[in-house]
Amino acid sequence: MNFDLTNEQEMIRKLIHDFAEEEVAPEADARDRTAKFPEEIFEKLAELGIMGLPFPEQYGGSAADTISFAIVVEELSRVCASTGITYSAHISLGAAPIHLFGTEKQKQKYLTPLCTGEYLGAFGLTEPNAGSDAGGTQTTASLHGDQWVITGSKCFITNASYAKYLAITAVTDRSKGTNGISAFLVPTNAHGFTVNDRYEKMGLHSSNTAELVLENVSIPKENLLGVEGNGYKQFLATLDGGRIGIGAMAVGIAQGAYEKSLQYAKERKQFGKSLSAFQAIQFKLADMAMNIELARNMVYKAAWLKDQGKGFKKEAAIAKLFASEMCMKVCDQAIQIHGGYGYMKEYQVERFFRDAKLLEIGEGTSEVQRMVIARQIGC
Repeated sequence: MNFDLTNEQEMIRKLIHDFAEEEVAPEADARDRTAKFPEEIFEKLAELGIMGLPFPEQYGGSAADTISFAIVVEELSRVCASTGITYSAHISLGAAPIHLFGTEKQKQKYLTPLCTGEYLGAFGLTEPNAGSDAGGTQTTASLHGDQWVITGSKCFITNASYAKYLAITAVTDRSKGTNGISAFLVPTNAHGFTVNDRYEKMGLHSSNTAELVLENVSIPKENLLGVEGNGYKQFLATLDGGRIGIGAMAVGIAQGAYEKSLQYAKERKQFGKSLSAFQAIQFKLADMAMNIELARNMVYKAAWLKDQGKGFKKEAAIAKLFASEMCMKVCDQAIQIHGGYGYMKEYQVERFFRDAKLLEIGEGTSEVQRMVIARQIGC
């Protein structure tokens, strides 16, 4: 096994690390307070050619690998999780289904503008009554001549307010259960399509999270994504890739919280010496470093398997589960190391803590990940 990053991966890490420090970090706290979406940041990422990073050059992408994608998500999340999740969802939920299941015509029309950063990618899966049970989708699509007519609603959809088109799942044949769910590419400005972004969230304040309402939205027949009735299988495959992104995001947040804690422990004096001189604090920091490294290795393994064309469902679930739960523990201990200051917004670790919680919920809860792993090991 070769654990060294390639020259290209190292170059991407340095590029995004510097970009995160110079462009993303300075206003991260202000964006968290005001819930301001970082449009300018994504315009700059588009200029750097990062918005289509893992997709073919013929569609405006950079043809990089999944490990590179994970590196970008990690580095952005290290300073601003809202930026990290926006990027991760754009790639893994918005663009990936089109790349995986779209026709050549659909890729040219829909994937290319995503790769060039013309607008952000989004994926309409979750519904008020179909979260972990995504097979319980209630949104419907019926074919009338050469038009699909879609009615229903979606909730908690990342990036939807900044997407011109997004993939939507809907039931096309109720009698077939999950084999009767299909996916469609729907323009957000279609008549009867409403996007509401009035959620008040615990964290990730400067990311966009929206509710979608579709009332007899009519789209052309050719906007079916993939094969009719394969929507459920398609979004399960999409989520496998998305879990690598969530795992990378967790590693990034945890890394950021660890770095803040290590710096604080070296500078803060108590009882005549720095906090870092106390074994209790040293052990906390050692556990942080250990668990972050373990999670990073698992994320990279899942990404490597994906790039090799090997099965990675189990590994992606393990990476997402371990990294997200690890991240919560690291952020909790980061606040503990900071003491009373950790409870204050000034020291940022409280933002990391709030942002981290979603990772145990989004793209499959921790409980769902354990179900996936159990099935993969033959339970």
